[in-house]
Amino acid sequence: YNFSAGPAVLPEPVLQEAAAEMLDYRGTGMSVMEMSHRSKPYQQIIDEAEADLRTLMGIPDNYKVLFMQGGASQQFAMVPMNLMRNRVADYIVTGQFAKKAWKEAQLFGQANAVASSADKNFTYIPDCSDLPIAENSDYVYICENNTIYGTKFHQLPNTKGKPLVSDVSSCFLSEPVKVTDYGMLYGGAQKNVGPAGVVFAIIRKDALGKVSRYIPTMLDYRTHIDKESMFNTPPVFSIFVMNETLKWLKGMGGVEAIHKYDMEKAKLLYGEIDRNSLFVGTAAEKDRSLMNVCFVMAPGYENLQDEFMSFAKGKGMVGLKGHRSVGGFRASIYNACTVEDVTALTECMKEFESMKK
Repeated sequence: YNFSAGPAVLPEPVLQEAAAEMLDYRGTGMSVMEMSHRSKPYQQIIDEAEADLRTLMGIPDNYKVLFMQGGASQQFAMVPMNLMRNRVADYIVTGQFAKKAWKEAQLFGQANAVASSADKNFTYIPDCSDLPIAENSDYVYICENNTIYGTKFHQLPNTKGKPLVSDVSSCFLSEPVKVTDYGMLYGGAQKNVGPAGVVFAIIRKDALGKVSRYIPTMLDYRTHIDKESMFNTPPVFSIFVMNETLKWLKGMGGVEAIHKYDMEKAKLLYGEIDRNSLFVGTAAEKDRSLMNVCFVMAPGYENLQDEFMSFAKGKGMVGLKGHRSVGGFRASIYNACTVEDVTALTECMKEFESMKK
């Protein structure tokens, strides 16, 4: 039972498909990992990935879809480098990754922290209905789902007309979104839609080409748009697996269907945390993530943490250790995680409680 935060569990049918085609992709006699990215078979893979993503999300024609490298962390610099026209941007700091992005943006201009939940160790999402957005701000930035702390923006901030840029690495394709609510969405694929190595970006075309600063070729979004994500050798195998995952998601009924499934899993696990006398959730209830469920031992039972971890490991649970800044436990229940996986974890928690009470 894999509850890792990322790289994370992939759908079993996708792994089976990748294994079946490892030595011979569709009769080419080659693995995807060894074929030219300029070949027709690979062009079809990357074209299918973009087409399926556009279908699943309803991406309008005035938004470009990019597949790049460097991970979501490289976007911390690419976003202000490409979008900070007036050298002013507003950041909502709700976790370590939002904080890192905010600090990186300060290298390129004035990055205002207009809201933060640092005062309570990022365990909640601050009220973003009336933020002090700068009049000359180029964009408002959020990390939509906070993997480490298990919190999620269930309502997007009021940006007062400014473009919203969102890091959606750990909630991507887990719920329906209206793409036109954003100026840009991006994320690393390794949490919910593929293996490590590829970062996706969905960006409104009119946001680009407005800054006066020099942008290095590889860090300019226009470079990747002009060459359709093929300026240099792309992470071919990662995009192939992402493409297979998107097809799996379509077969599951799309984003609307997987969202219902994800809510079922989250309700099951949060219900057990709230019921079980040995555990307590760490995120504010109204801001709980559907993807990353964080919890600790209840007061008075802290000494049982290592014992429960060992007990769960004995039941086949992996990836449950919480981030060092929170402690305790974290179960990442991404799209590919099953109800059966979550049920096994809740049964493990019940059994441990019966042993200790």
